[in-house]
Amino acid sequence: MKSLNEVRAAYLEFFKSRGHTVIPSASLVPQNDPTTLFTGSGMQPLVPYLLGKDHPEGKLLVNSQRAFRAEDIEEVGDNRHTTFFEMLGHWSLGDYWKKEELRYVFDFLTESGLDPQKLYVTVFSGDEKNGIPRDTEAAGIWQALFVSAGIDAPIIEIGSEADGSRLGMRGGRIFYYDATKNWWSRAGTPDNMPMGEPGGPDSEYFYDFGAEHDPKSGAECHPNCDCGRFMEIGNSVFMQYVKQEGSFSQLPKRNVDFGGGIERILAAINDEGDVFAADIFREPIELLEHFSGRSYRDDRYTRSFRIIVDHIRAATFMISDGVRPSNTEQGYVLRRLLRRASQHVMKLGLQDGQEEDSMLVRCATIYIEKYKNAYPELQSDEAYQSVRGAIWEEEKQFARTLAQGMKEFEKMSSDVGLTKSHMSGEEAFTLFTTYGFPFEMTEELANERGLSVDGFGFKELMKKHSDISRAGSEQKFKGGLADTSEATTRLHTTHHLLLKALQTVLGEHVKQRGSNITSERLRIDFSHGEKMTEDEKREVERIVNEQIQAALPVTRSTIAREEAEKLDAEREFGAKYPDMVSVYSVGPTGASEEDPRFDTAFSIEFCGGPHVTNTSEISKSGTFRIQKEEAVAAGVRRIKGVLEK
Repeated sequence: MKSLNEVRAAYLEFFKSRGHTVIPSASLVPQNDPTTLFTGSGMQPLVPYLLGKDHPEGKLLVNSQRAFRAEDIEEVGDNRHTTFFEMLGHWSLGDYWKKEELRYVFDFLTESGLDPQKLYVTVFSGDEKNGIPRDTEAAGIWQALFVSAGIDAPIIEIGSEADGSRLGMRGGRIFYYDATKNWWSRAGTPDNMPMGEPGGPDSEYFYDFGAEHDPKSGAECHPNCDCGRFMEIGNSVFMQYVKQEGSFSQLPKRNVDFGGGIERILAAINDEGDVFAADIFREPIELLEHFSGRSYRDDRYTRSFRIIVDHIRAATFMISDGVRPSNTEQGYVLRRLLRRASQHVMKLGLQDGQEEDSMLVRCATIYIEKYKNAYPELQSDEAYQSVRGAIWEEEKQFARTLAQGMKEFEKMSSDVGLTKSHMSGEEAFTLFTTYGFPFEMTEELANERGLSVDGFGFKELMKKHSDISRAGSEQKFKGGLADTSEATTRLHTTHHLLLKALQTVLGEHVKQRGSNITSERLRIDFSHGEKMTEDEKREVERIVNEQIQAALPVTRSTIAREEAEKLDAEREFGAKYPDMVSVYSVGPTGASEEDPRFDTAFSIEFCGGPHVTNTSEISKSGTFRIQKEEAVAAGVRRIKGVLEK
């Protein structure tokens, strides 16, 4: 049985030996992407390069990107869904094309031990309406690859569930699907793409675990069937088209973008349909089995085991990337994960009295040990203590909240058998939003008292709540900069000045733990254990405004990462950086013999910009003022600031 670390190392080495440069994983929290709370795929941090920008590391890249998908939280509990995962990715930015790409994927999978007899692939069937032909090239390449391995590979056309035609395996190995399955663009299908948007067909890879077809998933089985027989393990996007008025034309530079979830690839290599059978989960599951006396294989508890070990792995990486439990944004998702995991720890009959007894903390410690070589940022004492501390504090708070919530629940359910036979969706929603009761917990408690719960009403309220949150997210531009307007750019540079001023006034222990900048205000989360005094806030304001009035030059330099580290340049907590990095310095050129650009700089930071070229430009928007200073988590403070005329 292969281990997760073995597959990751083999993948990176395979593509490195074929000319690809290994690039680091980006943070789970995107810094300059207004569209999402978390990094959800390997290609997400590389979108600018897939759209044509030159990557500093060249045309051939490979990595393993840590990723998180909040939409899968409710799906966790089956044998294939996880919230956190590692996306193995490689890219050709205008270099090789389909023949090389599909050969690379086939060779890596089969050389890693995957049985090619159980591999099935899909390709694009074309879009006649938009004049985009079917991908016969990819289909032909795949057919030749299978034949070279001694496998007959008939090509089958797949219809749709709607018309009931052309479904079923029919002895096929290669399957044509339409744009709803085998087309990629940021806007979905070709019809949904705006003018100037790039996209292209893709080829997807499915492993056959041999499960019996479940008729509830459709009359006939096929690779994209949801019955459990097939599992998608990766895909290759061939980005070659750009949408124009009334037609699609070829991009001047064709890109290849591969992404494959390492947990699913590992499951296929080991021919094990349960992703939680992977070695990375084995020790946390055994820990829970030992102390609970329950068995993972007992169907009554399997789902609880899976939820706990998935959610704590996700939480470990979130916290190491600077997220802390809260009621908003990324912190809300983290809180939801930890409370859901706590609920299922209780369901296994485990309750923690001290931090050293906490099953969640112990599971997190196991993950830190298992992942620290692949993600060295987990090795620091700061990350270790942050993960343990944040999880334990949330456990304690949840226990207190549950006690309060149980009183409210008893009030809601007190009329059962008299005037009440069920709980409303609104009551369940209140228990969830106010007291942190997951719906399934409310349902179990209600059932014990002979009550039913309006699940439909609860889901409708949750949907409405999510829509409001999403709209708020778009307004707040999660993840860093709202845009590249002049106002936002000025506040971005002010943000650099503010961080240095905080370190000057409060001490060098101050490090950035998050940021959010719009055209109207800046926000910084930073490590500090005490509320700032009024004198401290006034002094920070004075220093920032002094640097603005000093008309300091702002300079961007591309230098070796090691050199930037020697300069003690500020960097994003938990992030891994490439060998060459972009550094912004605020301050006059000095006379250092080693590097005069940074000798007398007021501030030096790893950063991708944009910035003003001189701090005097900031004064056009006004004078810096701290609007609010508050705590957002244990040991983390937040400042909101503005430029006012």
